[in-house]
Amino acid sequence: MPRIKYIDSDVTLLARIMRAEALSEGEIGMQLVGNVVVNRVIATCGTFKKMNTVSKVVYQKGQFAAVNTPLFKRYPTNKERRLAKECLETFTKWPATRALYFKNPGKNKSCPKQFWGPFVGKYKQHCFYRAENNLKCGL
Repeated sequence: MPRIKYIDSDVTLLARIMRAEALSEGEIGMQLVGNVVVNRVIATCGTFKKMNTVSKVVYQKGQFAAVNTPLFKRYPTNKERRLAKECLETFTKWPATRALYFKNPGKNKSCPKQFWGPFVGKYKQHCFYRAENNLKCGL
């Protein structure tokens, strides 16, 4: 059973945002970003209460700067679509397992301890953050 209900255009859109946000971080880095997007679709708290599709999450105002980049606009490869489909179906991995946010502070920079929630862990240059426990996000 997939983590969320999805259609083919969700696979394409998720693949595009994964590539645009984390291409330099390799397959795992891109899938960690995909994990966060899927978590936001599942989440039932805060600003994510009505973000119940991949499209709503990706295009939520002020969330992903990469939606305005050439990497995002280009159609994904078969490999990128496969990675995205794995995220929609079953993929979860620490530090993104329950994360709702990520941040790339820049090369050789440390992760802030808070960024819309407590710091969970880092993969390459991306820092991952979960929601505050009191929000009861359903993840």
